Amino acid sequence: MSQMKIAPLRERDVTRHIAREYFKEFDQLIESDVIIVGAGPSGLLCARDLAKQGLRTLLIEQSLALGGGFWSGGYLMNKATICAPADLILDELGIPYKPIQECDGMTIVDPPHATARLIAAAYEAGAKIMNLTRVLDLIVREAGSLEGVVVNNTTAEMAGHDIIHVDPIALESRIVVDATGHDAIVVNLLNRRNLHATVPGNGAMWIAKSEALVVENTREIYPNCFVTGLAVAAVDGTPRMGPAFGSMLLSGRRAAELVRQKLKGEE
Repeated sequence: MSQMKIAPLRERDVTRHIAREYFKEFDQLIESDVIIVGAGPSGLLCARDLAKQGLRTLLIEQSLALGGGFWSGGYLMNKATICAPADLILDELGIPYKPIQECDGMTIVDPPHATARLIAAAYEAGAKIMNLTRVLDLIVREAGSLEGVVVNNTTAEMAGHDIIHVDPIALESRIVVDATGHDAIVVNLLNRRNLHATVPGNGAMWIAKSEALVVENTREIYPNCFVTGLAVAAVDGTPRMGPAFGSMLLSGRRAAELVRQKLKGEE
């Protein structure tokens, strides 16, 4: 086997082109049509659907990895359930699954494979993603509508302001979607500004009821602010669902539909 010839690399060129490409793209992220906060399954699918429609879509995730709790399934067993009709989304995205004969309508997926495919689908549709980015506050105009978020680097925030004080920056958008799961970060920030009631958090586990209510109650919760996924359950105080992720996908798709309808009505 002949020796592979590797292209010559200079450290300065690696650094220069990373920086050039990052800041060229970052300039386009300062203003978007839609900002989705939280890159779990509902946020990822919502971003994919909106970007596929040609909307400038920015997905913000405070962690290094995208996917939220979908990576590990239940009890670190690397399996998760998806119930009908969310299996149609699995087919659409090319995610393998195994039907469970004993439970009509239930399928099993390998979460790492499913999560990786969701991430790839969001990127392939044109969604832009900022990870290690934490939402700290909101942009709210006098008219009483949400028009963006205030963010900072997650690692700087984890260090604490007594150790390192780094001022945040603002990112504007026409719509903000709270897809932050149990934490309902965006809605809690609205509450902190006296713009929404206190968020009660998820109720005790009741999978069938939770899955139905999460999809049904996906909605605009404040002018230009939509809520999706388990953030819906946190805001409404409805049951949690554990490692059943079908309604996360269905809620993300529902949120994208509602956002498109609102933006279309404003054209």
